[in-house]
Amino acid sequence: MSAIINTAMTAVAGWVKGFNERYEGTAPHVLVVGTLVCVVVGDRVVQVLRVGPADSFEYTKEVFFLYLRRYFGHLLGYTKGINDAKIGFLKEFTEKQESIEEVQEELPENSIPKAEVLALCKKHAEINMDFMKGQYSGSIYHGGMEGYTEFINEAMAMHQWSNPLHAGQFCGVRKMETEVLSMVVKMFNGTDECCGAMTSGGTESILLSMKAYRELARIEKGITKPELVVCATAHAAFDKSAHYFGLKIRHARMDPVSGKVDMKHMRSLITSNTICLVGSAYGFPHGIIDPIEEIAAIGVAKNIPVHVDACLGGFILAFAEKAGFDVEEVFDFRVPGVTSISCDTHKYGFAPKGSSTILYRTPELRRHQMHSAPNWPGGIYASPTISGSRVGNVVAGTWAAMMSHGLEGYVQSTKEIISATRYVTQECKETQGLQVMGDPIASVVAVKSDEFDIYRLVTHLAEKGWELNSLQFPPSMHICCTRLHAINDMENSKRLIADIREGCAEFMKTKDKPATGSAALYGTTQEIPDRSIIGDVATTYFDAYYDV
Repeated sequence: MSAIINTAMTAVAGWVKGFNERYEGTAPHVLVVGTLVCVVVGDRVVQVLRVGPADSFEYTKEVFFLYLRRYFGHLLGYTKGINDAKIGFLKEFTEKQESIEEVQEELPENSIPKAEVLALCKKHAEINMDFMKGQYSGSIYHGGMEGYTEFINEAMAMHQWSNPLHAGQFCGVRKMETEVLSMVVKMFNGTDECCGAMTSGGTESILLSMKAYRELARIEKGITKPELVVCATAHAAFDKSAHYFGLKIRHARMDPVSGKVDMKHMRSLITSNTICLVGSAYGFPHGIIDPIEEIAAIGVAKNIPVHVDACLGGFILAFAEKAGFDVEEVFDFRVPGVTSISCDTHKYGFAPKGSSTILYRTPELRRHQMHSAPNWPGGIYASPTISGSRVGNVVAGTWAAMMSHGLEGYVQSTKEIISATRYVTQECKETQGLQVMGDPIASVVAVKSDEFDIYRLVTHLAEKGWELNSLQFPPSMHICCTRLHAINDMENSKRLIADIREGCAEFMKTKDKPATGSAALYGTTQEIPDRSIIGDVATTYFDAYYDV
């Protein structure tokens, strides 16, 4: 061993001597700068090797653009562009609230009488959107039910100060929460073993399920580099989960014809580190149900959990058959291999905002989403969801919504909403210049155009008062139908189709004309290779949002 060490030391000494002779006389600053460059480049190379060859290109591109913006942002106009974007967002906000002169930046010196406070609250409410116009995609799902808001408010007021974290004090709210979960589990044909938790929304439901599968994989399979496999159309909350929990997310292609996940591509993305497969029932962008049974069969064969995201469509699909509509794709707990389902009660469950559910096939799975801190000096602490304290009044409002509708009410609303959706779908198919994406069956209809810039139609409809969703990859737009599009003999849906056809007739005469305004910018962003710039603009929006 000593001979080997002596040989190595001799070799190192020879290398050092040669290095000194080679660079003798070199200016010190050149050596310093050269050393720094070698350290930085070496560190980048190590990072690339750590992320693995499959991701090295994306990582290198990300780092390249990061340094480009950091050191040359002023020269390239990036910094000015971000500042201009913030100014534009602020202008948009202030224009909408200019009717309210008062700006409260700090606590008032003296108490303000309750009547005055309520008058100010009313002023702020008056500048909110008038959702009863029925010109919005999704957003407000219950519209058109007389006295419903007052009813929900009354139920919530009874439990205004309750907090499910303190179940011993607020046992009534605890009982309501367990009953909400039981009702939703039964909607999805769960067994007595199936269980769940109420959350603040679909994003939290998805976050919790991915956290649960990360922990499950770490404990039972020893996976330390967890990966998700989802369709490219899966909700962005899965990307958020990957960002929050250090997961690698692999996006399977969408079949361009059916709008479903490309199963061949999904299979190719599965590795020994895959902790969950995800399917949508149905997806937010195009309203298409992924082949859940096929995904679940892979999950069973490879012992990988399968999550079904039914946040948007759960309360529609669960009652579709009873409402007289055929739904060929089975997506719930009847499918072997489906281990969890996320479903928003605050969408078509008509519950107050901030209400969703995450359901599991077994309590053992649910346990992995929870957190406990047994060694905290403040006492033994545990919480089932991300929030510690939770709003019990929302639990009460959700329970009241579900009890007041019952099976009969949800079947009827489902019938109305699907009928409106199919009317819009058929009318769009018969409109020259438009193509409906996939075969939407429930409440979302997405359209594109091979004839003209679809964002021109978005702008045209915005000028008519419509606020629909612009989509990308490919350029498209969608309408998420609610009860407001179904009531009064589908009056609002018919008005939408009339406005769509008016725009399409005009654009077919000027097919090559580009879109203008904000819609044009939406189209242009798809051509920007550094997607993090788009992310910076999006977060700048919230910088502006939080400015007084």
